[in-house]
Amino acid sequence: EGDEIYFGLLTGKQITIMCSKLVNGVWTESEVAPFAIDDRFFYLEASLSPDGNKISFLSTFPPKGKEPKPRWTYQNIWTCERKIDGSWCEPYMDTVINQNDAQFYPSFTKNETIYFTMDNPDTRKPEIYRSRMSAEKYLPPEKLPAVINREGTTIYNTFISRDEDFLIACIDGIENELNPGVANYYVFFRDENDNWSEPVSFGPEINIKGSTATSASVSPDGKYLFFAAQKLSDENRLLLKNKTLTNLIKISNSVENGNYDIYWVDASVIDSLKEKAIETSN
Repeated sequence: EGDEIYFGLLTGKQITIMCSKLVNGVWTESEVAPFAIDDRFFYLEASLSPDGNKISFLSTFPPKGKEPKPRWTYQNIWTCERKIDGSWCEPYMDTVINQNDAQFYPSFTKNETIYFTMDNPDTRKPEIYRSRMSAEKYLPPEKLPAVINREGTTIYNTFISRDEDFLIACIDGIENELNPGVANYYVFFRDENDNWSEPVSFGPEINIKGSTATSASVSPDGKYLFFAAQKLSDENRLLLKNKTLTNLIKISNSVENGNYDIYWVDASVIDSLKEKAIETSN
């Protein structure tokens, strides 16, 4: 409904998921999501189901029968279901999707097909998979084709559109003149026969110079593209010339301080890239 937002926060020892709600036209102060308050573990990359009644996310919770281990030893996709009163139930892990100790970044279509990243157990290289829903259960994951999981590149953290007609990805290893040497945001387009286009790079407003792509999503109504990027404002650049404690604290507590911030733009930018993908395929 556009009245809740979940996002990842990484600061000091806190790697967790925050939540803000729209109440009487005003966004509440963000607070740690109730399923992410155990600070023995990390939480990131929350994704709501189309009806808003389930939320899936990456967590370092130990799988059933295993002992807790430090930092990123376990990376699995966990899910909570919303109760009648709006609160969340205890997290659970689907063992069909979670086949090893490194799968993350869930994203849902309107039919609840889940797209996610899973590390190849042999190469430890991230690859993109999807799992379709049948009789309210997930089928075994299928690896997406070579046009997406491209030889010589690294792809991760993909967002799938609700209609499954495009996929936004973070890709390293493709020559990109706008922002070379780092992962950039790309989009693939899918047709009704499940064929995917070649990747098309976003422009400099999204692939910001010096910033590495990590996370993108589109609002449920399809109107807005959200993405994470690293920027250093001119004001903070000036403050860095005089590195007093006061200035460093001010920089740390401000936006555009060189760490990741969340930005949003009109999602029509994706439509313009689709035209480019069609031209390329022709």
